[in-house]
Amino acid sequence: MEWHWFSFALIALATFRLTRIIVFDKIASFLRAPFITIVEEKAETGETVSFFRPKGKGLRLWIGELLSCYWCTGIWCAAILFFGNEYINVIFYPITVILAISGLAGIIEHLLD
Repeated sequence: MEWHWFSFALIALATFRLTRIIVFDKIASFLRAPFITIVEEKAETGETVSFFRPKGKGLRLWIGELLSCYWCTGIWCAAILFFGNEYINVIFYPITVILAISGLAGIIEHLLD
């Protein structure tokens, strides 16, 4: 893949979407379940606030901390997509395009909402 502004934008949008899938979306909750507990507490305003609490020790705790941090998961998603597109382009490029389109659609939906 030749790297220029379009490639950068494609990887950026795909990274955004893949990270959101892994960290927040219900569809990937089975991936998070062995490593993270969702804790709900009542805020002073009366609203229920949810947050992630990593489980276990050692590697399990490390993975739980990774999955509970949007920034941490994002760097790994970016690395996987970048190197995948660089070395296994025939597999990663279609996945990257689909994720990028989905990410852009999510951003547009948020702006219009």
